[in-house]
Amino acid sequence: MELAGKKIILGLTGGIACYKSAEFLREMIRAGASVNVVMTQNATQFITPVTMQGLSGNPVYSDQWDARVMNSMAHINLTREADAFVVAPCTANFMAKLAHGLADDLLSSLCLARPAHMPFMVAPAMNVEMWQNPATQRNVAQLQEDGIGILGPVAGSQACGEIGMGRMLEPEELLEELVASFQPKVLAGKRVLITAGPTFEPIDPVRGITNLSSGKMGYAVARAAREAGAEVVMVSGPTALATPVGVNRINVQTAQQMHDAVMLQVAGQDVFIAVAAVADWRVANASNQKMKKDGSGNAPELKFEHNPDILASVAALKNRPYCVGFAAESENLLVNGEKKRKAKNIPLLVGNIGHETFGLDQNKLVLFDDQGHVELPQADKQSLARQLIANIAKRLA
Repeated sequence: MELAGKKIILGLTGGIACYKSAEFLREMIRAGASVNVVMTQNATQFITPVTMQGLSGNPVYSDQWDARVMNSMAHINLTREADAFVVAPCTANFMAKLAHGLADDLLSSLCLARPAHMPFMVAPAMNVEMWQNPATQRNVAQLQEDGIGILGPVAGSQACGEIGMGRMLEPEELLEELVASFQPKVLAGKRVLITAGPTFEPIDPVRGITNLSSGKMGYAVARAAREAGAEVVMVSGPTALATPVGVNRINVQTAQQMHDAVMLQVAGQDVFIAVAAVADWRVANASNQKMKKDGSGNAPELKFEHNPDILASVAALKNRPYCVGFAAESENLLVNGEKKRKAKNIPLLVGNIGHETFGLDQNKLVLFDDQGHVELPQADKQSLARQLIANIAKRLA
């Protein structure tokens, strides 16, 4: 569980997005966290303290003079043992309070009295016009300058019926951001380009050749790189996966499209990680129309030609980034992995057994470099991705 043993303060201010905060609370509990909820009086108009207490299993605080707190200093006590503090939703009014250091209720007092080292984040939620108002934008800039994390907002339909920026992030996105706040920023200031997922090579408009890659490992690596502080671009083949929060995703279908997208993005990148399972060949005589049975009983004859080698193309660049390849083998991993690393002329190659990982949530990896190989034992793909990113960061250093 990604938040096992963590103690979190969840603050709620008065906005309709409070209904999302209930699910965010559940997500944190599932991830292993212990959560104390603090609500403004306005927040209690949208969701009840009873609901949040039932979900958290802890008393909910909303009164600065709560008689349950022996020393009447809830604004001090609650933050001293907490590992992180999130206000979600955070209204325009509450952002203005934070920007100017006001402390006229329990939640704003907690924010002002929090220890300086504690991760503190707010998830704005408001009408599009309120978000775009110059006063709000000045407050956002001030909060960022003060080191407060701004989670979102995003564009979309709003409760008022208008459409635009101001929607609070979804609960699973907030959880990603919270987990990321605890990860070491070992790639801060770096730019990372990643390929992920399978490619799809068309035979005709309705048929094609692909592979069993789900994209889970590539997406986990993209998320881990972003958690580590990097600016991440991910070129992805067709998958059903949600884009990791904060990652710039470029969708492609074929190997040629993936190659072209990578070559457009590679300039200025510090690291290139080729995780995608790219088709080695494409159909040279693909049909523009659906191939139909002709009654003869004969199958159509397909001719193949090589696809471009994306990793080799990047590795051959004069000012190439640090290149990391992935190899999904079916046998002799230790021999074939090292052979592929040398053939690609790259410093690091990550190997695994394809049929043991495609589509699954677990994996085990072998890292090949000039010194030999190191095995990363079986674990969930996100944990392995974080280990890989930490390993890459050490090599860059």
